[in-house]
Amino acid sequence: MGISAGVGPQLEKRVSGYNSSMLHPNFVIVGTLISAMGSMVYLMNTIKGRVRPNRVSFLLWSIAPFIAFAAQVKQGVGLQALMTFSTGFLPILIFAASFVNQSAKWGISSFDLWCGFLSLIGLALWLITKVGNIAIFFSILADALAAVPTIVKSYKYPDSELAWPWIATPFGVSLTLLTLKELTFANSGFIIYIFFVDTLIFSLVQFRIGERISKAQISIK
Repeated sequence: MGISAGVGPQLEKRVSGYNSSMLHPNFVIVGTLISAMGSMVYLMNTIKGRVRPNRVSFLLWSIAPFIAFAAQVKQGVGLQALMTFSTGFLPILIFAASFVNQSAKWGISSFDLWCGFLSLIGLALWLITKVGNIAIFFSILADALAAVPTIVKSYKYPDSELAWPWIATPFGVSLTLLTLKELTFANSGFIIYIFFVDTLIFSLVQFRIGERISKAQISIK
């Protein structure tokens, strides 16, 4: 997935036909609250030691959305930017909560650190460009790299996660998207990415896809 400064306007033209507001803008607040409810449940389960968040993912997840949020504000995105802000604020709380209970500790591998390092490079590229759509793209790239350790963990060790909080944010994102008069990369690029990555993690945990694939491979042998 990629986008350049030249692609942004073309994308906006392609989706400009989506011009009827399906929901009142205040539904952004409803969507954000739904997402926050899922994160709060995840937060409480982290404090209780029932889930073990990957600290690399959650620390960096608290940075990239704030970059996207700042870029959205700079480009005049309205209330819809609230959803982006919430996807950064809540992960930093979960990151902090992972230090409260030792049962919530998850070991960090060199692979996790490399993903974190590459994610930081993505954040640094934003500081170099400081251009709205390009900054949003680099924040998506950085966030995706930060997500890789949690995606791998959800695939291999679904018991270390709790499934349903991950699907709360996609529901909230859907409501936010339905308030838009038109889709542009500035107002929806980041949250559409969030929709897909959170749905992926939910699916890996809920349906234990990694275990199913492993069992299928063993049966074939």
